[in-house]
Amino acid sequence: MFILTEQTPNPAAMKFIPHCVVTSDPAQAFRRVDHQAGRSPLADRLFELPAVDGVFIAHDFVTVTRAPDGPPWSVLRLEAIAALADHLASGAPAVIGSAPSTAISGGEIEDEILGVLGLYVRPGVARDGGDVVFDRFDPDTGVLWIEMRGACGGCPSSQMTLKTSIETIVRRYVPEVKRVEATAAAEDAAPSRLRTWMAKLKGVKSQGARPVFTHNGEPAASDLAPPATSST
Repeated sequence: MFILTEQTPNPAAMKFIPHCVVTSDPAQAFRRVDHQAGRSPLADRLFELPAVDGVFIAHDFVTVTRAPDGPPWSVLRLEAIAALADHLASGAPAVIGSAPSTAISGGEIEDEILGVLGLYVRPGVARDGGDVVFDRFDPDTGVLWIEMRGACGGCPSSQMTLKTSIETIVRRYVPEVKRVEATAAAEDAAPSRLRTWMAKLKGVKSQGARPVFTHNGEPAASDLAPPATSST
C-alpha cells in the first residue's frame, strides 16, 4: 500500500495520506496519556510504537504526533507507515463508535459560526493535518472558543494561525465575534509535578538557620562570610 507523508507546520506532527477512506466517522483525536484501548483499533496499533504521543484520525488522512523524547521522524516515519499499512490491510475499522456528540443547541449566531468554520476554515486546516472544533461562544464578550486538534494542537505557529487567519475569517462573516481563543488542551491545563511541588513550597517558612559545616573545628570555606567590599 502506497502511503504519502507530508510535513506540517508543527514539527512534532506528520500527516499520513493513504489515498483511501480511513474512517466515515467524524474526525477524532486520541492521546496516549488518556487513551482507552478498544476505542480505536488504528490508534491502538500506532500507540504500540513508544514514540507516538498522539493520533488524529480524519476521513482520508492520519496525523501522528511524536513524543518529545522520541526518535527522529527519519525513524518514526517508516515505523508509522508500516503500522498504518498493516491496519488498513487488515480491514479492521479505524474507530469503533462515534465521537462524543458535539451538536450545538444554540441560536442563529452559533449556526453562522459553524457554517463559516466548515466552509472557510476547516478545509485549509485539514491540509496541514489538523482540525478546529467549535467549543463555545460567549455573546456577552463576543469571544469564540475553539479546540485545535491534530497537527494544530501544540503547534508553535498555532497562535499566529488562530489570530491572523481563523479570527480574521470568522469576524469577517460573523461580526458578533470579537475575538477567537483556543481551548486549553487537558495536558496543558493540568499542572506538572514541578509546578505542583513549587506550589506546595510557596509560603512555607524556613525551618531555621542552615547547618554550618566545619573542618578540624574551623568553618568550611563555603560557609565563611564573603569579604566586605569597600564603599570607596
